[in-house]
Amino acid sequence: MSDATRAPRILVVDDDADLRGLIAGFLGQNGLDVRAAGNGAEMDAALAAGPVDLIVLDLMMPGEDGLSIVRRLRGGDRPPIIMLSAMGEDTDRIVGLEVGADDYLAKPCNPRELLARIRAVLRRGETVNVPEPPGAMRRFGPWTLDVAERAVGRGDSIVALTDGEFRILSALLDRPRRVVSRDQLIEATRGSDSEVFDRAIDVTISRLRKKLGSGDPIRTVRNEGYQLDVQPDRA
Repeated sequence: MSDATRAPRILVVDDDADLRGLIAGFLGQNGLDVRAAGNGAEMDAALAAGPVDLIVLDLMMPGEDGLSIVRRLRGGDRPPIIMLSAMGEDTDRIVGLEVGADDYLAKPCNPRELLARIRAVLRRGETVNVPEPPGAMRRFGPWTLDVAERAVGRGDSIVALTDGEFRILSALLDRPRRVVSRDQLIEATRGSDSEVFDRAIDVTISRLRKKLGSGDPIRTVRNEGYQLDVQPDRA
């Protein structure tokens, strides 16, 4: 099978067997060819058995830790690495990226966000055809909403949305440049896993704005509601 048609090969390296299995299972269900290893030695054996396109690597492991592994693999034709760590401090993230990791996620991570990050990193290399999930993609300005993955992206940055955030953003996208009242947003979020009601709408909007980043297109209309100040189109 050619690189243009085969599924990307992903190696998940984590000493937590349960978490390793959950991640590998989820990625496999979403069209990736997944292998797994519990430590550096098992990772080396998996790499010796055949090349992989990306490694998902835990930072804190007994024996050789993730940072040591990244340093050892740095250079040459080593695959890109997404590092996972229960230590979510900025300094840990910066160190991980400085030693050669291509991306960094704090644990516990949303598996959908991990999947989205994997797709983004693989696209940078463009060595394999990255399968896209079924469903619509909605573009609004420089942002793209992946409806199937419930993740919002801008350039190479992809962030998973909570159910409430996704429903609110979808409601605003359905009514661009029009004021959407809090009552309408409450109605749109009914049935979500997280209870979003009344003033909690404001909190959810605030979190959503942070995920969209600088220049976010959501406008507050005093005493009325919110408005998406950009016209979306289909990606």
